[in-house]
Amino acid sequence: MANPLQQTAEATTIHVKASPQKLNLVAQVIRGKSAAQAMNLLAFTNKKAAKEVLETVRSAIANAENNHNMDVDRLVVSQAYVGKTMKLKRFSARGRGRSASIIKHFSRITVILTEQEAA
Repeated sequence: MANPLQQTAEATTIHVKASPQKLNLVAQVIRGKSAAQAMNLLAFTNKKAAKEVLETVRSAIANAENNHNMDVDRLVVSQAYVGKTMKLKRFSARGRGRSASIIKHFSRITVILTEQEAA
């Protein structure tokens, strides 16, 4: 866990059209990694959700650089978590006059970056 006095930069993307379970698989990959390494991993991860997480990491890096004057080379992904937002409920016609419900999940991604101490 990060030091509470340590400065952090955060970015959140809401209403991402992917289920929280699928996004969390990608978010697990970048937890604890440096920002540059996380961007590299996400760029070459073969999952659709990786693109959404990559945009959020880029936004967090931009927030750290522009709003908090943090050194980009020393940024580390301290937290990356996914939450649920809304659900779209649709239906699909089935045989014999029946219907089946289809639930389309949306998610929220939050990435928190901290600045690592100089080695």
